[in-house]
Amino acid sequence: MAKPAFTHDPSATAAFAALGSTPPVVGPGEHLRAVVIGGGTGAPVSIRTLLSMGLDTAAVVAMADDGGSTGVLREEANVTPPGDVRKCLAAMAADPTDPLTRAFKYRFPFAGNHTLGNLMLSALEDAAGSFPEAIAICERLLGAQGRVYPSTLDRVTLVARTRDGRELEGQAVACHSRTALERVTLRADRSIEAYPPALEAIRKADLIVLGPGSLFTSIIPNLLVPGVVDAIRASQASTLFVCSLADMQGETWGLTAREHVEALMDHGLRGLVDYLLVHTPVPLRPDSPAAGVFGAMTGAEPEHASTSGLDDAELSGRIRPVRISYHDVQAIQAQGPVVIARNLVDSGSPTWHDPQALRDAFSGVLKLCRSRQR
Repeated sequence: MAKPAFTHDPSATAAFAALGSTPPVVGPGEHLRAVVIGGGTGAPVSIRTLLSMGLDTAAVVAMADDGGSTGVLREEANVTPPGDVRKCLAAMAADPTDPLTRAFKYRFPFAGNHTLGNLMLSALEDAAGSFPEAIAICERLLGAQGRVYPSTLDRVTLVARTRDGRELEGQAVACHSRTALERVTLRADRSIEAYPPALEAIRKADLIVLGPGSLFTSIIPNLLVPGVVDAIRASQASTLFVCSLADMQGETWGLTAREHVEALMDHGLRGLVDYLLVHTPVPLRPDSPAAGVFGAMTGAEPEHASTSGLDDAELSGRIRPVRISYHDVQAIQAQGPVVIARNLVDSGSPTWHDPQALRDAFSGVLKLCRSRQR
């Protein structure tokens, strides 16, 4: 049988379509703004969940991507990295089943494995004269229910230091590090400036959601853009960090949920994370072992990782759950964040969030936000 000419770029948000039939949690006349900060395939999961709840949702997206189709376009066409913006735009689409929305995610194996959305954004950036205008055109074409903002329009390169002291340059290299990362920075030929509408969206937010997704290469790069952390601090929003379910790429290899939170704090968010949402398959008690003890998780590709170049055997052996223990919960809460630990895994795809479980958890956080004054 001949291989299909077009492949559908995978998205964990397909399972979230059922949430469209659930009533919103935002009441009539209530206007709440949410901003998702991240990138990759993790941020769209939060986007679809928040939209189903009836929140006015925007996304602020990292611009350090230099791998795959995006990397080729960035180097050969000298365009702004389109890949993470494309994924968030598709998640914002009014009708995920619309032919244009589906085609927007098509990938072309016979043409450098580019996606139509990446090519459209890059071509429109040239034709319209700016990347924000290219995004705005695609928002209109897809009937986007929210706005997508790059965190910066400057050409930035991610530089990482691993926990064993090596320096890695480039997002694609860093995310596949042999050992976990300790710190990341952004490098540019000139002073890096934030995209002003992104900062304005953050300042006006009622809820800021970080992740899920690759911690050091999708979430933290946004925080490294000057002004982003200050905008979070200036907002009246509560900040929720959605910890990934599993590790597969090297950047967080073996790190616990507590170490994920500490990495955020070390990159500017100390005192600014209000809630941590983390998966645990069992109730956490003082005498319970760490949930997510290392061992291969089988199932579909995690929402925040790339499986490029891995066969099934390698894939099942490289996916490990992010661990959390009762004592870690106590240590995290001693630093400020309220920990919400519950079973969040989709039973049919154990490396993906269960849509209804995630929505219920977000709804619980929203109730806490309403009753809490910062």
